[in-house]
Amino acid sequence: MAIPTSHLLLLSALLFIIGTVGFLIRRNVLVVLMSIELILNAVNINLVTFSRNFASLNGQIFALFVITVTAAEVAVALAIVVSLVRNRETVDTEKMNLMKW
Repeated sequence: MAIPTSHLLLLSALLFIIGTVGFLIRRNVLVVLMSIELILNAVNINLVTFSRNFASLNGQIFALFVITVTAAEVAVALAIVVSLVRNRETVDTEKMNLMKW
């Protein structure tokens, strides 16, 4: 039994909306990073859904590339967050906007 395309697109849209709202409203850096992950996962669901509908592997391959880039982005972002937390002692994005230490 296959999941209908409309259900997958609805799930993707819901994840994208939750990620966008979390990115725009929250001030915690870790929550912002998780919101970006939700947005990218919504894009991956769309890619795989349309790849399945059009009987092509291009969307699935591109989704694997997005997952790879996301893993690298998380590693770099977490290193930056750890550095900022050590220097600023906070994870609030409002307090991390100054360049001087």
